[in-house]
Amino acid sequence: MATIVNQLIPLGLAGFLYLVLGRHFWLTRWSESVPSSPTGLDAPAWEKLAIGTTLLLHAVGLKLALFNDEGMQFSFSLAFSLMVWLAVLIYWLESFRVRMDGLQPMVLLTGVLASLLPLLFPQTHTITHAQALGFRVHFLSAMLAYSLFTLAAAHAVFMGFAERRLHQRQLSRRMASMPPLLAMESLLFRMLSIAFVLLTLALGSGLFYSDLLFGKALPFDHKTFFAIASWIIFAILLGGRHIYGWRGRMALRWTLAGFAVLLLAYVGSRFVIEVLLHRP
Repeated sequence: MATIVNQLIPLGLAGFLYLVLGRHFWLTRWSESVPSSPTGLDAPAWEKLAIGTTLLLHAVGLKLALFNDEGMQFSFSLAFSLMVWLAVLIYWLESFRVRMDGLQPMVLLTGVLASLLPLLFPQTHTITHAQALGFRVHFLSAMLAYSLFTLAAAHAVFMGFAERRLHQRQLSRRMASMPPLLAMESLLFRMLSIAFVLLTLALGSGLFYSDLLFGKALPFDHKTFFAIASWIIFAILLGGRHIYGWRGRMALRWTLAGFAVLLLAYVGSRFVIEVLLHRP
């Protein structure tokens, strides 16, 4: 009970702040009915400080949920929460160098779900060999890759929305808060490239980790299948970008397809096993 209470305080506060900040950014960047106050090219410092504080509370709650006296704990809800936390963190750091106000509402409101999900689904399982270096490399690279691909998918959604509005000549306050499409596209492929390297490292370290600890190759299960399938999709996308100059809707569709498959690799499989099948 004490562990649940300790998690409830920081995760609950983080969820509340994500909600408040998401509403704030929706009103100041998206809503057409609320007058806005000019903020210049950069977001006010207090907004960045508030997001940083929320990220810190979310991180404390995740640490309490992930580590206890029994060892490292994990579940589909913690995987999703950690993935979104890393995505928001990377986005927050990116906002110090590129103005991307129009992305805050969706990213922050996703953080509401991510911070509260471990409280709604508290069932976890203990991970063995969590102290092994191979596992740490695998885990960190996988989570960083997932978070970057999550952020890339969010970018793809907003890019598709912005492109459609521009073609329809529908200019709005929401559109005005968006960064230029070329800037968003450049950032998208920068994130995809880094995430692809991390995903490659995660797959390679997973193979090494499995062979080292269990004396056998990585089992070809649902998780491995979807991870490799997503790797192939992103490899084709980056190759098409480099060779044929893929961009626009072609790039967005491949990005979303790869992300959907990657999401099934762990979060989806853990949801089916733990929630639908009620298996540890």
